[in-house]
This record gives sequence, structure tokens and C-alpha cells, in this order.
Amino acid sequence: MKGYVKAVILIIFGLALLLPFASTFPDGLETVAETFGIEEHEPLWQGPMPDYSLPFVDNPYASTFLSGVLGILLVLVVAFIVGKAVAKSSGFANRVLPPEQQK
Repeated sequence: MKGYVKAVILIIFGLALLLPFASTFPDGLETVAETFGIEEHEPLWQGPMPDYSLPFVDNPYASTFLSGVLGILLVLVVAFIVGKAVAKSSGFANRVLPPEQQK
């Protein structure tokens, strides 16, 4: 199995183990807004995973877990595509290492 597949599997299992310990309390900015009575307006655009959950999954644990896994996979795919595009446009993919650095 390739190294990046192992890394993704470890991240997913780590997420599954640590997810129950996530804080349900608001973060610092939300706490300050609540303290001063600042109301949150309706957003112009509602993301596909609001509040780190999937609206079509009833179980809150499964919903948060799946949104975390999907978010991680989405970031990895976008980073991979951008990395490939940058490497191809800069010619980095065609460069050859010096003989002392080759294995």
C-alpha cells in the first residue's frame, strides 16, 4: 500500500477516535459575540456541511464524522491537483536530480 493511502487511513481513524472529545462550547469569537449581544445574520450562502455536520444524516456523531472525513478528502484532493498543476507549469516534474541525490 502506498504511503499516502496509509496516511489518509491513519487520519480517518485518528479523527474517529478524537471526534467524541470535540468541544460543544462556542469558540472565542462566538463567545465574545454572545457576551456583547451581537446577533448572527443569515448567511448569504449556506455551505454543504454547516456546523461540521451533514443535514441528511440523523446521528450527530456519524454526521460530524462523515463531514470530517469528506472535508479531509476534499482538501487532500484539491491540494494534490494544485500541486500537480504547479509542478507541471514550473517544469519541476521534468527536472532530474544530481547523481549524488538519486537513489
